[in-house]
Amino acid sequence: MSYIVRGNTIVVAKTTRNKSVKAGDRQWIELLSQSIDSIGSESFPQALLDALRTLVKFDNSVFFSYFQSEKPLCLFHTFTSEKRTIYVDDYLNGPYLLDPFFKACSRKMNPGLYRLGEIAPDRFYQSEYYRSYYIQTELSDEICFTFYLEKGVAVVISLMRSGGNLRFSAREFRILNSITPIVISLAQRHWLDVPGKFDVEAVENGSHKNFSLTEETVGSVFDMRLTPREVQVVAQVLEGHSSDSIAKDLGISVGTVRIHRRNIYGKLHISSQQELFSIFLKKVTNEL
Repeated sequence: MSYIVRGNTIVVAKTTRNKSVKAGDRQWIELLSQSIDSIGSESFPQALLDALRTLVKFDNSVFFSYFQSEKPLCLFHTFTSEKRTIYVDDYLNGPYLLDPFFKACSRKMNPGLYRLGEIAPDRFYQSEYYRSYYIQTELSDEICFTFYLEKGVAVVISLMRSGGNLRFSAREFRILNSITPIVISLAQRHWLDVPGKFDVEAVENGSHKNFSLTEETVGSVFDMRLTPREVQVVAQVLEGHSSDSIAKDLGISVGTVRIHRRNIYGKLHISSQQELFSIFLKKVTNEL
């Protein structure tokens, strides 16, 4: 079944697919209606999450907005003050630059529902970013609604499970995927003003760059010590790409990637990815 929002009215259309969501469930419909009524008010994010929880259980949620090189905005979160430090404050101090969802939004991936594993680089779970920062969140799974507002400003609504809780099942993914259009539609209406919180005009009037934000940041962090190709390699290593993945993306051999990595470590007088990540994070934390 699919859902269409027309003004403040929900139109439910039955189809032969995605039968898991029961449109007639009183609690779901009631809380969804409350979400619609709360559009434009501070209660909207929580109302939307309350409706979603009638379909799929999750522990916490955070809503981030991204726009190119601008520092992300936290639109809403459900964390305690202690957890907020890790999930929001620490994240905005630099680690967001290596977040797969931040990276995917900069590439303008299609709106929709995604698992972290779908968009993360092939060695993300072995990356120093994951080991040094992401693992602190103690997440067992994360699933995100991703969409865009005017001017290409992105919003990611993350639903999280923590500790020993099970990963989102295929059935739960199908349930959430079946209502993705309505979640996006409601959220887009609520956050119409968010693009105005970014310096959109300054970015639009800037010159076009042929390198990613991570590469730009790496170039700034390591000044003139690295060649443009080495900057590309460092950026992808930090994001969690394997040598095979880097070679494929840059159109060079795996052996050449390994030579670049060896030369990079020599120039920076380091011997591990952990040291590379530490230098990067310390520099961006001081600058942001």
